[in-house]
Amino acid sequence: MLYIIPTPIGNLKDITLRALEVLKEVDLILAEDTRTTSVLLNHYQVEKPITPNHQHNEHKILQHLVDQLKAGKKMALLTDAGTPGISDPGFLLIRECIKNDITVETLPGATAFVPALVNSGLPSNRFCFEGFLPLKKGRQTLLKQLAEEERTMIFYESPFRLVKTLQEFIQYFGEERLCSVARELTKKFEENKRGTLKEVHDYFLQKAVKGEIVIVVDGKAS
Repeated sequence: MLYIIPTPIGNLKDITLRALEVLKEVDLILAEDTRTTSVLLNHYQVEKPITPNHQHNEHKILQHLVDQLKAGKKMALLTDAGTPGISDPGFLLIRECIKNDITVETLPGATAFVPALVNSGLPSNRFCFEGFLPLKKGRQTLLKQLAEEERTMIFYESPFRLVKTLQEFIQYFGEERLCSVARELTKKFEENKRGTLKEVHDYFLQKAVKGEIVIVVDGKAS
């Protein structure tokens, strides 16, 4: 059995009672970064073996994990923050488990884009999640396609690239397109800046940006 466990995106209280219960029952915890996950486990006094599972080793250890799962081991997959598989490792192991008829159970819980979308005030009845844009190859092509997208669009971004990305959005979507930038969600210095792309761009141009970023952009008017 493989359990997919969402973890807090900032505030350690944002974990479910069920998640803590499962973590205390499994045989092994797979973590994107064992140091980050250890902070959470220590906080809730969860004492279980923990091993790394991240983008640099997931192919190498995949078969070993599958063999252990087929032998009856119960494992929990965690990433540093949010739900595994959403712009984080997880898809590879989940797919392989399904191929091998290993039960996969995904618990509901924290993920950054949902509160960012709801809090943006932009339409949430239809939306598309784009995650991190390609850094180079295919970036311009994708932006041209998204310029015609009528659904609300959601992006993850590094604080170091936020201003540049907003500049590109202005170039492809127009400076009057409405948007919202959510920063440091659930943490002490959480910030949600709403306005046109130009207004939000000019705001962040004048300040140092830190923390995890979610950008929500209104779709093209139909």
